[in-house]
Amino acid sequence: MTAPEPWLRGPLPGVPRELMPAAHALAQAAEDVPRAVLLPEPLPRALLWARPGGAASVGFHLRHVAGSIDRLLTYAAGAQLAEAQRAFLAAEGAADDGPSEAAELVALAAAAIERALATVRATPVDRLHEPRAVGRQALPSSVFGLLFHVAEHTQRHVGQIVTTAKVVRGLGGDAR
Repeated sequence: MTAPEPWLRGPLPGVPRELMPAAHALAQAAEDVPRAVLLPEPLPRALLWARPGGAASVGFHLRHVAGSIDRLLTYAAGAQLAEAQRAFLAAEGAADDGPSEAAELVALAAAAIERALATVRATPVDRLHEPRAVGRQALPSSVFGLLFHVAEHTQRHVGQIVTTAKVVRGLGGDAR
């Protein structure tokens, strides 16, 4: 029998109840990514970077999950992006720039998700509504808004990972 989804397993240890939905979404993402990309066997490089119908590749989504979590957590901490973070963003879709194999990309995304969960656990509830500026335009948000967005944004891209992985596995050598 398969275990229920994380949100049906009860509270996650150390997570404030106000952030439990975000933590559950991140825990679900952590389970879905390796299942989609590494099972029944790891996606070969050609399928990992395939863009069926012009859709973004699984490889892009894995890098984007890692990079976007890093960037959003930087804003949640009240900081602005470093040049290395901007460079990572620019290279997220390039198959030949940085980690590009299934196992290493899954590990990259998994580590970012774990950092996000650690941040959720470590964030005091009384700081959730502190204002935060996002991006060069300093768009208004809050710690709570950013942590929630980390979770929902990650889930959106993990959904794309799951779907695109199924499509390219089904197309095999015909994936473009």
